[in-house]
Parts: sequence; structure tokens; C-alpha cells
Amino acid sequence: MSTVPIAERPQKDTICLFDVDGTLTPARLSVTDEVKETLAEVRKKCVIGFVGGSDLEKQREQLGPNVLEMFDYCFAENGLTAYRCGEKLASQSFINWLGEEKYNKLVVFILKYLSEIELPKRRGTFIEFRNGMINVSPIGRNASTDERNEFEAYDKQHSVRAKMVSALKEQFPDFSLTYSIGGQISFDVFPTGWDKTYCLQHIEDKGFKTIHFFGDKTYEGGNDYEIYTDDRTIGHSVKSPADTVKILKELFP
Repeated sequence: MSTVPIAERPQKDTICLFDVDGTLTPARLSVTDEVKETLAEVRKKCVIGFVGGSDLEKQREQLGPNVLEMFDYCFAENGLTAYRCGEKLASQSFINWLGEEKYNKLVVFILKYLSEIELPKRRGTFIEFRNGMINVSPIGRNASTDERNEFEAYDKQHSVRAKMVSALKEQFPDFSLTYSIGGQISFDVFPTGWDKTYCLQHIEDKGFKTIHFFGDKTYEGGNDYEIYTDDRTIGHSVKSPADTVKILKELFP
């Protein structure tokens, strides 16, 4: 893929960082040609990167198999797995940080809690272990798109995820964990400070004067909130990929 070298871009000291689900793609679905074309045009002018909570394989499914070539910076798992210009940067491990004993207690509590709540449907993969976090889904990550939409509506009415997060905070007050609700069906659990602002350490010494961040879960408790409100970023709250395209065309006409 032919790309304008960073040093030759007119706004090389500006970087745009994008959440994935709900910002570049519909939740867990594929990116559209319009979004890809818009990103390619913006990349001719400044630096671009994505920062998502999922692992890199899920981001490849949504953004395309050539995702490492589409973006200058690729931050999977909030930047715990990071790439710059296709080259892997240093990574961190949730399990090493927390320890097996505490991790065991956390998982046992989550599984017990999920077994005791009422839900209209259950599918599979209720806890997904990632390098920098765990992702907890009451309905299960194997739910279909229709089932995801159904659970999202049910959750808005019954606050399933919010209540579970409150229970975890009460049960493990000394674990120094952050619980972040994102997407339609799940929430992330990670060490405090390992939210999406974690990715900023990879770019803080690269000479960027302006950092734009685009995300849809920018409300307090959402998984874009910390980086959206960070003093180092200019936050843009979007409702859809179409919204992202509209703002980009206004910023980079």
C-alpha cells in the first residue's frame, strides 16, 4: 500500500486516534469502504492510529487483514499490544501484574455471579482472557448480531452490566482494578491506569502537538471516557462511523 511518508505530511505533528466499535465500524461488524477511503485521505495529511479494547485478531476481522498497513499506529487492548509502522512495540501482561491467586478469586466470583442472575438468553464465552485485561459478557461473546441487539436493549432497561460492575468493586476494593463498560454486551476489567490513555505513552515523545481522539463511549464509565477527557487529547464524541467521517471531513477538508 502506497503511503505518504510521515515526514512529508503537511500536519505531521498531528495524530488522530480512533476507537473501533461504534466509531470506525458498527459494533463487531466490518468497516465500510467510505470509512476506509476517508482514513486514507486523512492519512495523507496527518498521522492516524486506532486504539481498541479487543485483541488484534478481532480488529483484523473488523478493519481488514492489512490493518497494520492501514494505520501508522495500531493499539490493541488499549495499547498493551502496540505497533508503530507495522513494527511491534513493548507489551504488558494482565496476569503477571495481578497474579494467579487474585485472578482465580476474580474469575470464581464472576462465574458464580453470572450463574445467579436472570437473563433472557445465554450463549458462550462469558470471560475472554486477553493480554492486558479480561472481557466479561453476561450473554456471552458468541451471541449473534440480533442477540447482541436484544441484550443491549435488555441491559438498558435492567442495568445488568452496571450492577455487576458495582458488585465487583464492592467485592474486590483492594485489587486496583478498573471496570469499563463498552460495546453492546460486555465490560472490560484491567489494572487502574491501563485504560485507553495507556496508549499515549507510546506517542508522547514522538513530537505530536495535537492529538485528536474519536470515540462513542465517552460518558463516565464508558471505555472511551478517560482518553476522551485527558488533558493531552482533543476529544470528539461520535454516535456512528458516519459521524466520524463527517467530523474528519470538517477537520481535514
